[in-house]
Amino acid sequence: MTQSKVLVAPEADWDKAPGLLDGAKELTLGPEECNLAYWITSVAQGTLRDRGVTGHHDDAVVPDFLKEPGPLREALVLEFGLRGLSEELATRLLGHYVSIAPGIPEMEFYATQLLDEARHARVFRNHLVELGIPADTLLKSIDEMARDYRARVLDPVVDFTLDIVRDQADFPGGVAVFAIVIEGVLAPAAELSERKWTPLSPATGEISRGTAIDEIRHLTVASTILRDHVAAHPEYRPRLLEILRAGVRLWDEIPDREFVIHREELFQEGMLRHADRIGDYEIWPGVRMLDTTPEQRYDMAERWTDEMAEARMAYMGLPLEILSSPGPGA
Repeated sequence: MTQSKVLVAPEADWDKAPGLLDGAKELTLGPEECNLAYWITSVAQGTLRDRGVTGHHDDAVVPDFLKEPGPLREALVLEFGLRGLSEELATRLLGHYVSIAPGIPEMEFYATQLLDEARHARVFRNHLVELGIPADTLLKSIDEMARDYRARVLDPVVDFTLDIVRDQADFPGGVAVFAIVIEGVLAPAAELSERKWTPLSPATGEISRGTAIDEIRHLTVASTILRDHVAAHPEYRPRLLEILRAGVRLWDEIPDREFVIHREELFQEGMLRHADRIGDYEIWPGVRMLDTTPEQRYDMAERWTDEMAEARMAYMGLPLEILSSPGPGA
């Protein structure tokens, strides 16, 4: 008896899936198609085939130089440590989405996103063990390195989200917060991560690639949920815009830039020490990674954020200017 071949959706296929930016801007996916069966076949048996334990293939190794003390290793430990904690908190938040989802398609989709975020947290954490951090002290190490980041960046975002999705039980509002405010801001940094680490560490690049494939699905399905909800309930539109304005104000107040720039400066120092391994690799078309600065890479991620926002807001029929920061005194 022959086993039937698993059909993997192109956007979840490791080799065929687009990059995060192109996928999030161009694909159209909804909760009805990205249901539990989709996740089991296209994600668990597709994206994650041969990569389910570590997030990378066994053939994709962590180079020895990244296990040695130095600015490059420190940059990666900080990046994945902070991202791991962020994904853990996202997983805990998503339990509220599952409990108040208005229908089965939305419930199944957010149940699968909860699994995605839990997996991301796990592979980020475990990659630190691959870099040489002792497994028995891993969680304590992450708590220590992320204490300031959690208090100043993550906790305000968690509180903002909980107020809408748990306390007010506002499902579409919660979808907007998670997809447009949280993931919409953080996704371009994930794209940058994949581009940065791919020429230096096959394992690190694959972990970032796998998480980016998931993020495409999260962003596009959420956009469809919001588009359809506003179309069916136009009276909700002012409420949605109010939430988005509040989310923008929140991110304006959060000092995330200083944390990103700090690890980009460490990456810069380490990158230049290992310039021979990078060579003429282009981090984006026409620009060698070795020729970029921390500020340029951060600014490009910001530009990607704007490009993604423009595409997704147009798809949902919402005004892009809502996501613009208010001027002084506004």
